[in-house]
Amino acid sequence: MRQEYRQGAGWGQRRTRAGLALLIVLAAVATTGSEGSQDSSREFRGACYCRAQRELMCTANVTARECDLRSREALCDDWYWKERLPCWNWGYGG
Repeated sequence: MRQEYRQGAGWGQRRTRAGLALLIVLAAVATTGSEGSQDSSREFRGACYCRAQRELMCTANVTARECDLRSREALCDDWYWKERLPCWNWGYGG
């Protein structure tokens, strides 16, 4: 009879451990998914200035990461990002 009791206790412990492991995995997945979506919403947006072929261009409402990516793709000679500011044309044109 003792042997049957031990086998039953072992099965219960395995189920408990499996349940805890599953709970930990689900908690890790849930926090990882929400973190990624919150990172992009926490970033400041601003103006991305790109100088290419002596012409200065501006793209409004982008993050610093987006500005860096766009500037590389556009092969800018020089670029910079102004946090929380709109594009400014220094009074030249509209």
